[in-house]
Amino acid sequence: MKRVQIFTDGACSGNPGPGGWGTILRYNGVEKELSGGEKVTTNNRMELTAVIKGLEALKEPCEVELYSDSQYVCNALKLGWAKKWQANGWMRNKKEPALNPELWEKLLKLCEIHTLEINWVKGHAGHPENERCDRLAVAEAKKYA
Repeated sequence: MKRVQIFTDGACSGNPGPGGWGTILRYNGVEKELSGGEKVTTNNRMELTAVIKGLEALKEPCEVELYSDSQYVCNALKLGWAKKWQANGWMRNKKEPALNPELWEKLLKLCEIHTLEINWVKGHAGHPENERCDRLAVAEAKKYA
């Protein structure tokens, strides 16, 4: 299985508001940048979309080192929250629905194809790839502002 690094970030001006996402894929020293955005979205939706788009770009099952500054994404995957929400009909608990179920559904399906190692990185702390992803995401969000 190929081992790939994926770095992601999402940005939103207002929450909700115009948003963007950025992803860097790295395999064997070769990098590919992906980015996009939406006119009205949330930061968490953009964080999720960045991960989804990175995984969707892979052409075969891979071992993925995922780097994200989103505790929402990292914890929900690493601690099994997303799978619990799914098992509970997309409810976080008896009264609160889980947010972004359609994105989580896509992401969990992709997690069945690829093997993920989840790495949380502190945002805006000088991590080179995270900073690049942030610039990509912010540039996309500005297109909709």
